[in-house]
Amino acid sequence: MSHILGIKFRDHGQVYYFESGPFVVALGDDVLVQTEQGLGMGHVVAVRDDLPEDAHEGELKPIFRLPTDEDRDTKRENDQLGREAHGWCRKCIETRHLDMKLVDVEVLHDRSKIVFYFTAPGRVDFRELVKDLVKAYHTRIELRQIGVRHETQMLGAIGNCGQICCCRRFMRKFAPVTIKMAKEQNLFLNPTKISGICGRLLCCLSFEQENYEQFQKKCPRVGKKFSTALGMVKVLRTNLFRETISVLDEAGDEHELTVEEWTQALENRPAPVEPGSEAAEAAKAETPR
Repeated sequence: MSHILGIKFRDHGQVYYFESGPFVVALGDDVLVQTEQGLGMGHVVAVRDDLPEDAHEGELKPIFRLPTDEDRDTKRENDQLGREAHGWCRKCIETRHLDMKLVDVEVLHDRSKIVFYFTAPGRVDFRELVKDLVKAYHTRIELRQIGVRHETQMLGAIGNCGQICCCRRFMRKFAPVTIKMAKEQNLFLNPTKISGICGRLLCCLSFEQENYEQFQKKCPRVGKKFSTALGMVKVLRTNLFRETISVLDEAGDEHELTVEEWTQALENRPAPVEPGSEAAEAAKAETPR
């Protein structure tokens, strides 16, 4: 029976899904797969019977084959070559005074290409650097500029929470994160508190955003006044974890209501007095001049 395999080509890379085909593959095995860049060796990190949510059946391709001892030796040699290329490339960057930072080096399994990942504040003219690398390694060279988030994902770091960054541990793709999320989650807008190691907004702000959006749909707008069974009240704040709404009445007293109690307070509010009605005339007569 064919299974769906989640495969990583690098420790910090995304998980790609393939079919096991006629091969018997277990979790933790190495496999060879045919990619757009060429033949590559990946590590099986997941074995599933069903499709993941973000994959489509027509996109899945079978693995090429299981690796041999020679393939594993080639993998070790490529890893060593990548470390050597990393040191050589850094020397070339310093010699040519290029405003760029080398992050990582990837050598394809068949050595048909070597990819150098780097960050830079702007565009870099690295044509001479490419010539130096081609002359040294006699293969195709690709210099790929990445962002600071991908840099943190590749290198790894310890976040403010004391754990390894989410992007390094399990994130496959970066979701958009905005300052609006921090505001809706009632966080202090201190850049040092809501920013990650990469200097961008924390990725984890997007993890609970859906819960906050669903909770806010059931809550009134903060700062607005409402007529309720308690009289006219002003909404002070909302609390997702307690699922409560804090309001201030006309007497200056603060009340904390659950979402259900708030709904009941709105439903049981007194009916508005229409002008010209008996109730309006009675209220007018009782009003001191």
